[in-house]
Amino acid sequence: MTEPSATAPAPDAGTRRATRAAARRPPRAGRNLPAAIAVGVGLVLVILASLVFWKPAFVYLVTAAAVVGVWELDQALRTGRVDPPRVPVFASVGLVPLAYYQGADALAVGFATATALILVWRSIGFPRDAVRDVAGGVYIVAYVPLLAAIASLMLAQPDGVGRIITFILVTVASDTGGYAVGVLRGRTPMSPSLSPKKSWEGFAGSVATSAVVGAVCVSWLLGGAWWAGLVVGTCAAAFATVGDLAESAIKRDLGIKDMSSILPGHGGVMDRLDSLVVTVPVCWALLHLLV
Repeated sequence: MTEPSATAPAPDAGTRRATRAAARRPPRAGRNLPAAIAVGVGLVLVILASLVFWKPAFVYLVTAAAVVGVWELDQALRTGRVDPPRVPVFASVGLVPLAYYQGADALAVGFATATALILVWRSIGFPRDAVRDVAGGVYIVAYVPLLAAIASLMLAQPDGVGRIITFILVTVASDTGGYAVGVLRGRTPMSPSLSPKKSWEGFAGSVATSAVVGAVCVSWLLGGAWWAGLVVGTCAAAFATVGDLAESAIKRDLGIKDMSSILPGHGGVMDRLDSLVVTVPVCWALLHLLV
């Protein structure tokens, strides 16, 4: 009688396909991690260089990012049959340098003017869907140029470089801490319908990391009280998470995964700015009050 062979049978074609698919499956966090890290580090270095060597360079960098962000949102809203008036919407990125050179009063006037121009521009065309188009245009202006311009207000202060670095670091710390803890310990979904990979454990990591970084930055860079940095970091983490979930809701409603594919491992510019633009007015206000 022939002895059974000790060699395992060769896998069939279906098994081989499943193995290859598993090998190509993205990591648990859903990112190309090496590309995301490389792009993230590069962006941070460019931002820090602009702050260290020439403050207005940061303003122009933010303005350029706002142009791309406005373009991404404009394209995204058009997939949902919203047609914002492009000329006044794109012109509104001028709010970023306007706030730096002329201050908060000029920013308020500029935003009101941009809103009025959107209304007037759209009223010239056909009335069908006018309300939706105007609302989409005002939303873009308020979400990107207006909030980005608040960073210009922060930078214009005498210790503006330290304030901007603090704001950026607490927001980055929130994203990084939430990502790391979420990957390692995430068990309880925070909002499965919006962001399945975001967990309450990750949120706790965001708050803890951002609070510690806030305490260090406020005390070392701004000469403020460490507890003020804890408040800034904790609030920054909360609002950064809200900003991330808010953009997830928009993308789910429009049926898109990323705003664009401009940044490898990240998606679009707005996929990186979503937490920053929501956090910047909070940091600006808290640093103004507490430091």
